[in-house]
Order: sequence, then structure tokens, then C-alpha cells
Amino acid sequence: MGVKETRFYELLEVPPTATDAQLKSAYKKGALRHHPDKNRDNPEAAEKFKDISKAYEVLSDPQKRQLYDQYGEAGLTEQGGAGGMNAEDLFSQFFGGGGLGNIFGGGQMRDQRQKSNTIHHAQYVTLEEMYNGKVSKLALQKSVICSDCDGIGGKAGAVKTCTGCNGVGMKTMMRQMGPMIQRFQTVCPDCKGEGEIIREKDRCKKCGGRKTNIVRKVLYLHVDKGVPNGHRVNFRGEGDQVPGVQPGDVQFEIKQKPHKRFTRKGDDLIFEAKIHLYTALAGGWFWIQHLDAPIPRYLKVHILPGEIIAPGSVKMIRGQGMPSMRHHDPGNLYIKFDVVFPESCPRLGPSELKTLKKLTGVESFTLEGDFNQEPEGEVMMIDEEVTEKTEEDGEGEKDRFQHLLSKKEEKDAEAARKRKDAKEEEKVGGRDPPRDVQDPAFPNDPRRRLPVTIEDQYVEKIDQSSQTSNGATMEDDDDDGDGMPSGGERVQCASQ
Repeated sequence: MGVKETRFYELLEVPPTATDAQLKSAYKKGALRHHPDKNRDNPEAAEKFKDISKAYEVLSDPQKRQLYDQYGEAGLTEQGGAGGMNAEDLFSQFFGGGGLGNIFGGGQMRDQRQKSNTIHHAQYVTLEEMYNGKVSKLALQKSVICSDCDGIGGKAGAVKTCTGCNGVGMKTMMRQMGPMIQRFQTVCPDCKGEGEIIREKDRCKKCGGRKTNIVRKVLYLHVDKGVPNGHRVNFRGEGDQVPGVQPGDVQFEIKQKPHKRFTRKGDDLIFEAKIHLYTALAGGWFWIQHLDAPIPRYLKVHILPGEIIAPGSVKMIRGQGMPSMRHHDPGNLYIKFDVVFPESCPRLGPSELKTLKKLTGVESFTLEGDFNQEPEGEVMMIDEEVTEKTEEDGEGEKDRFQHLLSKKEEKDAEAARKRKDAKEEEKVGGRDPPRDVQDPAFPNDPRRRLPVTIEDQYVEKIDQSSQTSNGATMEDDDDDGDGMPSGGERVQCASQ
């Protein structure tokens, strides 16, 4: 029987009697010849590529081909069979995703299969592990192609392409609704969307026809020294395996846990130190336990006499920050000082006040409430009690003033006794660190001890124009753009 139209056959350059194999071969040749990626400056080639794809999509479907041969393109439109697959999607079924860029990509062949999604995991580590480096063993469960059936699902030759959907897994259905015909797709009921049919007795004994098995894979995640927060480590091809699909990747994002002593800014560390007022004025030292492990390292930070530490001031110890990831060059350690003032102070005599005036450089100092003064109309506040002195009742208020001072001195004496009874640490820098620790190689032998590392670090003023190692800032108040907050000082350190 003849055909009504031959345009689709002419596009594929085959006779109306062409077989399925001839149609497929003709489509491959024509699609490769007229693909838009190969003919970027030829718009006509793009249209020809779409026409060839439409012709093959119709003629490769027995129902659509019968309608076309009998009624032509007009008959396809009337019967709801004119619509079809996108030209690029049809091309991808033959040659894989990515168009011709993957086929003629600079002479370099690449895997044409579709790639499965990347699996993302977050790995939380401590700041100590970022400082010293670590190797973590991570167990991963994933799907791998069955080794017994090589992902076929059964014996060789026992897997048949579903005739109901031609191996697509989806079936096109047409439904008469009055004068119109509705066309829709549904999962093939014969193969349940698999596109293949395997008899139960021919199914693979190991995978049960699923084509994949679940296995446990151990991955070794290397956390390098100085690794930045948010760094990603990619394990290529370690994702789930699916037949006909390129395995995806497994990606771990390294995230830092909060630290109780240090704050990290790039390759620099920030430490907030509380020191006594005496240490801020007269000098002294304090301890900082660094991030070294398993043998701890302590920094004995010295403040030289005469180097006044103001509350909120910032100093730097060079080379005591985090190592850089690539070359392990150390950053800096910034110390932000919090000066702790005493809760109370005993009443100072004239000679002590004179000495304090000289030490602090105050040009004038007046003691409020001096007994030798008789101001008129003065408001005085003592222990939250307010009295107004006038010339008429000055003598009575003077007695009241002395009584309140006596009560305050008694409170100060009581507070001093409590501090003495509590046996507070009198050393400026706090308790000394341990001199040795348990040997990690022999955790159950108390005789195995290793000495800790102790370093002396001296804070000194240096030129304000000097630059930090990485330009990291402690706060957002960096005015001059040199990486230091306003009011901060850079301090050179020396090691012993």
C-alpha cells in the first residue's frame, strides 16, 4: 500500500519501506550532520535538525507511522499524534547529554553518560584538629552495580526489552473525549517503568533483578593543617552507581565547632585575656594554653613593667596563629585585654593619694568630702544616701558623714577577711600549668609521662605601620585598612 506523504522519509533519506534499523542509522547520520553545535553560523541547519528529529520520532513509533502513512501530517495533528519529544532530548538518548560539545570537545573524549547527583555531607571538626591536622575514617553506604550480573539484572539473554513501551518505561495513551482525542503518558504497566522484562526464574540471585547492591565503603577524609572553615573535599565517583549512569561524587564540607578559648579569623587567632588591674599597671604574666595536641603547649605571656594595658586594648604575638593550609606559614595571635578592677578600695591617706597622683600623672586631684572644706549648698552621695550641707546644719551633717565612712570601712575590712579566708590565688598570672601529661601511646600506664612544652612570649610595642601576616581584622572598626582595629597595638614576641 502506498503512503500519502513522503516528506519525513525524504528528510531521513530513506525509502517508505525502510526498516527500524535503517531509520535509526539514517537519523544518527542526519542529526550529527545538522546539529546546531556543529553549525553555529547556519540557522537553516538548526531547523533541519528539528525536522529530522520530528521525522524519526514519528516513523520510529508504529502507531504514529501508520497514521502518517495513511493520513499524512494533517492526520497526525487531528489524531493528537503530532506532538513529541524535544529534539535535544531525542539526540541525548542516542549520544548522551551535553550535545556535540562532549563528542567533538577539542579532540578529547569524555563520558557521555548522564551523571548522578552529588551527595553532600557536613563534617564538624574542632579548632585543635584544624591546627594539628587529622585523618577521619567515614563509613558510607552506597549502591554499586551487581558484580554477578554486571548490572543486567539476570542471565545473559534473559532480559527482554518491554514491547509495551519499546524500552522507554512510559506508555503513550490516547483517550476519546467527545470530538477531541486526549494524548497522555503513563508508567508502562508491563515493566513498571523499567523498560525491561525479566522472568522470575532468570533474575540474578545476588541482586534479585535490582541490578545494584548496597555495600559499605570506608572513606579517609584528610583534614590538613590550617584547613579553612567551609573547605570542601570531593571524592570523585564515590556516589551511588546506576546502570547506564555515571556515578556521582561525594562531597564533604569541613565546618569548625565553636571553641571556648580562641576565635579564628583566617590564619589569625583571637584570645580574650582577663588580667588584674595591678598587672595592667605594673606588669606581670599570664598563661595561654595553645592548640597543640596530644602534648599541650603553654605560652607564658609577659607584660613588661611600664607597659600600661588599657581596657579593651589589643596586642599581637607574631607567628602564634593558625598555620596556612598550603605552606603552613603561621598567622598571628591577637590578645584583647579585659582589665578587672577591684570591687572596693580602702580609703587612701594624703601621702598615698600624693603617690597615686604622681604615678598616674594627674595634674590636679581633689578628694570629695574633704573634712577641711565647708562648701555651701553642696550635694554629697555616700552609700546611695544623699544629704545637703548648709551653713546652718554643717556640724550635724559632718557627724553623719563620719558615721557613714566608719560603716564603709567596716564593710571593706569584712570583704578583705572574706578574700583571705577564701585563699584566693595571689599570683598575678593564675595557676601554673601541669609540668607533664599522660603519654598517649600508653594511656593505661600512669608511670608513662611526657613533659609539656612551655614558651616565654614577650609583648612589646612595634611600629603601627607594620602589616599583619594575613590582614585579618578582629572587629569591623578597622579605620586605616591595615588589618588592625582602632586602638590596637602590634607586639613582637620572642621565644625561649
